[in-house]
Amino acid sequence: MSDIHLTASMRTNLLSLQGTQSLMDRTQERLSSGLKVNSAIDNASSYYAAQSLNNRASDLNALLDSMGQGIQTIKAANEGIEAITKFVEQAKATANSARDEAMNSTKMTVNLGITDKPAAESTIVFDVTDKENNTTQTTVTIDPATEDDADKVMDKIKADLADVADVTFDADGNMTITAKESGTTIKVKSGTADYKDAADAAIAEDAEAKIEYNNTRAKYAAQFDSLLTQIDKLAKDSGYKGVNLLQLNDLKVVFNEDRSSDIDIKGDDASSKGLGLEASTNAWQSNTDIDNAIEAADKAISELRIMASDFGNYYSIVQNRQDFTDSLVNVLTEGADNLTLADMNEESANMLALQTRQQLAINSLSLASQAAQSVLKLF
Repeated sequence: MSDIHLTASMRTNLLSLQGTQSLMDRTQERLSSGLKVNSAIDNASSYYAAQSLNNRASDLNALLDSMGQGIQTIKAANEGIEAITKFVEQAKATANSARDEAMNSTKMTVNLGITDKPAAESTIVFDVTDKENNTTQTTVTIDPATEDDADKVMDKIKADLADVADVTFDADGNMTITAKESGTTIKVKSGTADYKDAADAAIAEDAEAKIEYNNTRAKYAAQFDSLLTQIDKLAKDSGYKGVNLLQLNDLKVVFNEDRSSDIDIKGDDASSKGLGLEASTNAWQSNTDIDNAIEAADKAISELRIMASDFGNYYSIVQNRQDFTDSLVNVLTEGADNLTLADMNEESANMLALQTRQQLAINSLSLASQAAQSVLKLF
């Protein structure tokens, strides 16, 4: 090509065409890619700044997935708490039903005639037979040196029988005994000194205090124990992807790309043992055992409400951070786009202008070549 010489006008038009084609190539690339900065060659500063913003946005997008999984783990725990709370409330209702079930009991009244301290050391022996027909003896020893008036004598008898019976006295010193446990029978076996005759009279009359075994209470106790088993199973099933916040598993949720911002979610023990619930004792034949179960259920419900509040707080924190991160990703992406995206309207207008320029340059080149060709007319 160096051996071919063009006229000045043709070379000028050729250079104009080449420049126009270069601009058209660049505009076509922008239109096809949608970017005005496709590589560092286009604009190194904008290219690397946009790349940095997009990289951070990508890292945060990955964390958004982790936050979402953390939220699901918390929600699984919360669902478990709500279901366990219903079970505990049901267990409490069962205990209340058992408490309302009256025991069939008889009382024994013994005329001990306690109006003063005994003249000498005295004893009263009681036979206590439990529901398995095992009989033990409780001996009450009255020492006139320490039980030196009628009230102290009565208090001594009440204290020694406190584990098996409720004891009351009337104004004449007559003693009334009510057995505490179902299936338990209490009789006066014998007495000595001041209280011997009264004890013998009670035996002769076959006086006894007894509470019969209550099968209905036993059924309620079995239902209560079954509910505790279901609570344990439900707490075990409240995990998500291997993390169970109701089985003392902890969860860490990271909020930023360099892991300097995070939250540690502490797990709780929502099993029956962790909530302080224990299996029924003595088939709930004692009011005290049922009252203890009701009290434990109340405490468990309060503990579950605290757990729900804690997990609700964790849920709110992670949800807010997720929303913030999602917005931040949009900001970063928008910033990168501002540096690299092409204005499609502008580029389209540029392409039309370049096409027009190209056509004009071609026409101009054609005119210039016609001037050169006029020399042929000389021949």
